[in-house]
Amino acid sequence: MPRILLIDDDAQLGEPLAAYFARFGLELHQATRPSEGLARLREGGFDAVILDVMLPEQDGFAVCRAIRAEGDVPVLMLTARGEVMDRVVGLELGADDYLPKPFEPRELVARITTVLRRRRAVPADARLRFDGLVIDPVTRSVERQGEAVELTGTEFELLLVLAREPGRVFGRDDILNQLRGHEAELYTRAVDIVVSRLRRKLEPLAAIKTLRNAGYALALRPQAHG
Repeated sequence: MPRILLIDDDAQLGEPLAAYFARFGLELHQATRPSEGLARLREGGFDAVILDVMLPEQDGFAVCRAIRAEGDVPVLMLTARGEVMDRVVGLELGADDYLPKPFEPRELVARITTVLRRRRAVPADARLRFDGLVIDPVTRSVERQGEAVELTGTEFELLLVLAREPGRVFGRDDILNQLRGHEAELYTRAVDIVVSRLRRKLEPLAAIKTLRNAGYALALRPQAHG
């Protein structure tokens, strides 16, 4: 059963949410303080994190930064409704998704399930090889000119979408649908943020081409699979 860590200082939220999650085969645990949450994450055994932005000790952005510095566990951030800047900052820090408060528990479960399904999916195809870049869908690893590149879950999924059809131009909505499902709230600025972050991590390779008013494509030449 997947184990989810909720980092939220609302102590009354955890128990009813855990009971709801259990109906979908998910085990939810709560930490009400960032220090407690980070300590529990370091102990291991969690498959995803639900992280509130408004926290005591330090805000959720600082906590997300700390989580990303230590690993790639998927992070879903809870933001204030209408606070688009919170979502932008969270995505820039490496969050995999966001959900505005107040939220419907059913939607939260759906978002977490989507994140977990992306992470568990183990494609059967061989490694994808390009000039200067190797992508392994099984181990979810990336090598740039022989050196390992650390990507967040969303960054890796985006790269995989582009790499499976090199040269094809993917519009922002195409990418969002591939990453988060057709019923996801479209938020095209999020795609630009993730592409920008991914492009920086793949430098000095000119890996991702931008076509004005059209979208993005992988600009590297494929090599023979092996």
